[in-house]
Amino acid sequence: MEYYIKSVVPVIERNYDKLTAVEKSIADFFIHNQAKVDFSSKAVADRLYVSEASLSRFAQKCGYRGYREFMYQYEMTFMAESDSMTGNTRMILNTYQELLNKTYQLVDEEQISRIAHYLSTAERVLACGRGSSGHAAAEMEMRFMRVGVNIDSLRDNDLIRMRAVFQGKKSLVFGISISSETEDVLYLLRESHRRGAKTVLITARSEDKLFEYCTEVVQVPSLAHLNQGHVISPQFPILIILDIIYSCYSELDKRTKDSLHHNTLEALSNSRAKHETKEEAYDY
Repeated sequence: MEYYIKSVVPVIERNYDKLTAVEKSIADFFIHNQAKVDFSSKAVADRLYVSEASLSRFAQKCGYRGYREFMYQYEMTFMAESDSMTGNTRMILNTYQELLNKTYQLVDEEQISRIAHYLSTAERVLACGRGSSGHAAAEMEMRFMRVGVNIDSLRDNDLIRMRAVFQGKKSLVFGISISSETEDVLYLLRESHRRGAKTVLITARSEDKLFEYCTEVVQVPSLAHLNQGHVISPQFPILIILDIIYSCYSELDKRTKDSLHHNTLEALSNSRAKHETKEEAYDY
């Protein structure tokens, strides 16, 4: 059964910053709408007090040929909430499902494949972030070091800036910033890129200026327009994309990476067993 569908909402969000004030009012309507209404251009124009030409321009800025094509895609993916879907738990689960659907829309498999190749050829890898993004960077370090990647994670401002000067052509640097405005993370990416390193930014906001110093900009869903966005961990969309990158990387020379992963788990298991044996000896 196919669970994920191409939603237009992340497309609107991706283009939101370049819309005019009128077009943003149109965007807000389609992002937050929860009811099936008359979506004809005349009905929506009357409802929002805009012109039908504004609807057409809005659709074109979102990458569609016109309002009709936009609306076809919107109605294909629009689902009214069931009356049985009530309660806080159901709302949270629906929000996570929406994030998964948005990731499906945004993920670029060719880009993921390129990043996996960068990982396989880099001699050293850095992952950095602040706050919850820093926790995601630490998780990335733990995951990838188990399959043989020489990776470190950074969360401290001073360390992030100091490590920037040691990067070069054999380095791969990941910066994680949902807002794409965390200055220490952007500094590391800029300086690393200037020294010849490959640089990857994971963010919810993709702007043209980022490509001046980012080899790849990986876009993840934004929590900003979700009904329960303020109670969803901002790490969640980051961890989804890291899982996708990890899966793609693991498929390169899969037998070797499976063996490395098994060996690291075995080493951890042996270490715990020895520790427990010593504790039992002290008990006696």
